[in-house]
Amino acid sequence: MEHLLSTIAIAVIQALPWTLMLTASSFVIGAVLAVPICTVASSKSAVVRTVSHSIILVVRSIPPIVWLFIIFFGIGNGLVAMSPMTAAVAGLGLITAVNLGEIYRGAMKAIPAGQFEAAKVLGLSGLRQYTEILAPQIFRVALPSAATYAIGLLKDTAVASTIGVPEMAQAAYRVSQQTFRGLEVYIISGLFYFAISLVMAYVSRSLDKRLRLRIAR
Repeated sequence: MEHLLSTIAIAVIQALPWTLMLTASSFVIGAVLAVPICTVASSKSAVVRTVSHSIILVVRSIPPIVWLFIIFFGIGNGLVAMSPMTAAVAGLGLITAVNLGEIYRGAMKAIPAGQFEAAKVLGLSGLRQYTEILAPQIFRVALPSAATYAIGLLKDTAVASTIGVPEMAQAAYRVSQQTFRGLEVYIISGLFYFAISLVMAYVSRSLDKRLRLRIAR
């Protein structure tokens, strides 16, 4: 039993960097792209809003695994050559962008209108209004939801195993095929996902608490 447990643990730990790198890369790309998505979705033009909301709905309605197949087996097979990891980051980054864009938009709506008016009264440029006054408040409001999404993204990286990314789910599958002990393998790999999720939740709560204390001062 000890040999089995060590075999499982070693395989999962070796795949752990792939899972973390895929999660972090997809989240960072999504967080950046979410800004223009939020801006367009909040446009004063009804036509622009309708088009952007329709695109967001389409992206969110299609399962992550289908997006990965479209990008890797479709685009990656004919138009642009890409590795499984690149395709996974592109697919999960796209999904993350539209979801975080909606989170940002919700956070923006939660900020009192007086804050926007005050920023204008100060005579700051549009860019400085957002970077110095509005963005920090939007970030604080959006943080809990964004952190929850990041934890969900960690679990969604498991679908990348279907296109050949050697992350934890694929490592668990390989070991289960070699040992025929699927129950133990998937329980242990699940515990790794659980432990990482706990760490991410703790970091999120600590950061949120720190931001609240800073604002209170």
